[in-house]
Amino acid sequence: MYKVGERNQITLFPARIEDYVGANDPVRVYNAFVEAIDFNSLGIPLEPYNAGAHEYYPKAMLKLFIYGYSYGNRSSRKLERACCHNVSFIWLMAGLKPDYRTIARFRSDHKEAIKKVLKQSVKLCIEFKLIEGNKLFTDSSVFRANAGIGNTWTDQRCEKYLEKINQEIDRLVEEAEQIDQTEDGQGSLVQIKEGIRDQEAFKKKIEDIAKNLQDSQKGSINTTDEDCVKAKGRQGTHAGYKGQITVDGKHGLIVNSEAVSQNHDKDQFSAQVKQAGEVIGHNPEIVCSDSGYYDLEDIKEVPVDIKVVMPSPKEVHEERRPESIKPFDKEEFRYDKGKDEYICPEGKRLKYVGVAYHDERKKAYQAEGKECRTCKNFGICTRSKRGRKIIRMAEEETRERLEETYQSEIGQETYKLRKEKVELPFGHMKRNLGALQFLLRGKKGVDAELSILSVCFNIARMITLLGVNGLISKLQGYKLKFA
Repeated sequence: MYKVGERNQITLFPARIEDYVGANDPVRVYNAFVEAIDFNSLGIPLEPYNAGAHEYYPKAMLKLFIYGYSYGNRSSRKLERACCHNVSFIWLMAGLKPDYRTIARFRSDHKEAIKKVLKQSVKLCIEFKLIEGNKLFTDSSVFRANAGIGNTWTDQRCEKYLEKINQEIDRLVEEAEQIDQTEDGQGSLVQIKEGIRDQEAFKKKIEDIAKNLQDSQKGSINTTDEDCVKAKGRQGTHAGYKGQITVDGKHGLIVNSEAVSQNHDKDQFSAQVKQAGEVIGHNPEIVCSDSGYYDLEDIKEVPVDIKVVMPSPKEVHEERRPESIKPFDKEEFRYDKGKDEYICPEGKRLKYVGVAYHDERKKAYQAEGKECRTCKNFGICTRSKRGRKIIRMAEEETRERLEETYQSEIGQETYKLRKEKVELPFGHMKRNLGALQFLLRGKKGVDAELSILSVCFNIARMITLLGVNGLISKLQGYKLKFA
């Protein structure tokens, strides 16, 4: 006996689309989530019904994107197909079947609004007591841009190509003059003149790129996506963005995300902390990141009431290779703030002797040469007959405070949680959702995509914490409370 299907059976699907999915199906969470958020704050107008050309209901389109991204359907063509063939998508869209052009147009026209959806999800999580905002973790990962690395231009590459083009134009002109003199090969002369025009057009294009590089003061520009940068990841060097995310310490939910046009994390920490604080409505008590963000000038911008747990690159190196620690390093010298002097391990004092290297941000301290020469550690601590010298940076107090916080018990406990909390979302986005590369171009577009991916992670996490029915109940209650 075999089980066989019958396509002509009229009871193949229920009579109502509402019955296509079960009561515990996760798709109902995505429907309830979009219904609960405040569309007025997104900037997408929900106009009353008017006469004129039809357009798809914005809430339905937003549901399509968030649900589609949550299951790896990110391209407009895949979403169009899902609306026709996938039962859960048919239920979510209530039978609507927008084509891929309409889907792509909605995403392109509402990039800023889509980016704000993450803030709405954070607002919901705070209301449901899932986000506390007291302890935050920040990290980044490289995402490939929708552009080829071959379209990245630098000043050196422009100069190299312009030189080659000029040589080729000179060669073609010389060949054309020879043909003119002999009056032979008229067909070849036409082809040569076309080649000259093509080379001159290419030259004009490269000159425009070089001017754009000069005006923007960027190190490189990609002609496909001018906002992306040359970024190195595990799969090699590509045109890409650094995806920055900040998560809450309670359940690891994302509170802020941003795609930045940088291939490093320097000078990003204070900006990410500030944005996260604005989203949750108050400053956190503790913020934590890895040593890639270590930039003392940038860290100084973080409010002093926030504890920053971040190791320096040197501390990370010493933890991995304890044998590399050298005796009489600068850290072994104690700074006497009252007298503005350093004290060496042997009790000798290094006094302020002036600005170092003509840089006002660097202060030099030096011991007496005679004391150093008679010290038992002379030759180990220093070999200078003038005495041991130490340079103190303007941000030295910030460095000392960072080191003290990191080495404290709470600092060590917090840093151990970092990988558990902040690296999980990137794994979910890249492995589960297949989001190794952005589909949109330009910073606004990739910000919108990263925001959707962050919302997808938050919803999946909320389902894990509250269950499908529990989360739907809370979302419906929230909608009634703030309607």
